Amino acid sequence: MSSSTNQEFEGWVGLDKSAAQGKMVWQTFEPKTWEETDVDIEISHCGVCGSDLHTLRSGWGESLYPCVVGHEIVGTAVRVGSKVSGIKVGDRVGVGAQSDSCLGRKGDCEDCAAGLENHCANKTDTYNDKFLNGEKAYGGYGKFHRCPSHFVYKIPDALPSSAAAPMLCGGITTYSPLKNNGCGPGKRVGIVGVGGLGHFGILWAKALGADHVVGISRRGSKRDDALKLGADAYIATDEDKDWETKYAHSLDLIVCTVSSPKLPLSKYIQLLRTNGKYIQVGVPEEPLPAVHAFELILKGVTIGGSAIGPPEQVREMLQLAADRNVRPWIQERPMQDANQAVVDLGEGKPRYRYVLYN
Repeated sequence: MSSSTNQEFEGWVGLDKSAAQGKMVWQTFEPKTWEETDVDIEISHCGVCGSDLHTLRSGWGESLYPCVVGHEIVGTAVRVGSKVSGIKVGDRVGVGAQSDSCLGRKGDCEDCAAGLENHCANKTDTYNDKFLNGEKAYGGYGKFHRCPSHFVYKIPDALPSSAAAPMLCGGITTYSPLKNNGCGPGKRVGIVGVGGLGHFGILWAKALGADHVVGISRRGSKRDDALKLGADAYIATDEDKDWETKYAHSLDLIVCTVSSPKLPLSKYIQLLRTNGKYIQVGVPEEPLPAVHAFELILKGVTIGGSAIGPPEQVREMLQLAADRNVRPWIQERPMQDANQAVVDLGEGKPRYRYVLYN
């Protein structure tokens, strides 16, 4: 099944924290050692994710410099290992935020056995991480990417590559908590943050058939966008007076996509109905606000989190997007402009996802 073996792996490399200020350097890097379970991908598109910025500036802890970020990768399979099934040279494929899990190679793994590879204690993130053999994982701001085939996804024909790329992290990060927590007919759902993640949340909630979807953001400037995305209502928390009282007890599920540690968590909880759920997917660089136990106990409210999704759910999401014509709002930029794209991301300019292309 193998084809070309002379790929030159080069891309935008972050050498230290200054990379987040637009100072990544284009240079070669050494991918993981080839195994016959791997796929080499010639990258056509790579989404720009908030995780890229956090990692480049070591916001979630000291990063493994040098690093190549980018975990919303789409391209063409140019080399396919002899032990790979379901993928052939020439296929259009993608890779998301996870490149590997133990899959039982370190002994019994309850999560991998249950199809919950995204929760494997020995998983490998697509960048800023190490594979089981100790070699570094490098992402998709470049020309080629090498990935274990278990985490390589065929892209449905009806889904453009530029649309598919941001789904592989931003998309699944919001699809998974909605699907896993019962979003669908009869449910009223709130999406906190109308941005790169949150706009996906609105799209998925409508595609999954929720009865009522509410976009929630600090200011009213994104109201029109939220409604165009499919939201039925919008709350501007900095502008709408007494919103937590006016809309109290109105939502079954809230998915929070924002990464600010100053979010009004207690007020969000007031919006939930009895036995409602609040799921956090945005990751602040500081702890979340404290919550009094009675806020949870009196209404039987659950607070939880969600981390991307397992391979089968990624495939399910991509097919849903193809079948129901779900399309993120993207702005395409050439790979050579990656440094400026990262700077612009940090300044909150995307509407709502940047996608780099080669």
